[in-house]
Amino acid sequence: VQLQASGGGLVQAGGSLRLSCAASGRTSSRYGWAWFRQAPGKEREAVAAISWNGRSTYYVASVKGRFTISRDNAKNTVYLQMNSLKAEDTAVYYCAAAWGYASGRPDPADFGSWGQGTQVTVSS
Repeated sequence: VQLQASGGGLVQAGGSLRLSCAASGRTSSRYGWAWFRQAPGKEREAVAAISWNGRSTYYVASVKGRFTISRDNAKNTVYLQMNSLKAEDTAVYYCAAAWGYASGRPDPADFGSWGQGTQVTVSS
C-alpha cells in the first residue's frame, strides 16, 4: 500500500492543522494507522495511532487532549486533527500503516508502509 501525507504547514502557536494520509494500491480495512514525528536532532516519536477496526487509539502523553486521530475507510484516509499547537509540535510528520495493528504504543518496526512526511512548523 502506498501512502500520501498532506496538510502540513506553518501555523502560530494555539492554532490548528489537520493532516491527511491517503492510501492507494492494495488497501484494506485491516490496516491500522499511525502518525509519527521527528524533530531536528530528536528521535522519531509515535504521536497517535488507530487500530484496524477503529476501536482503539493511542496518543503520546504530550498530545493527549489536543490531537485526534480518525479514519475514513471509504476514502482509505486517516486524519490527524491537531489543535492548540505548540512550538514543540514542530516536526516532520509521517503516516504509516501496519496490517492488523490493534492497540498499544505503535512500534515503527511493525509498520511496513510509510508516507513521505509533511512538515509542521509552529511559531511561538
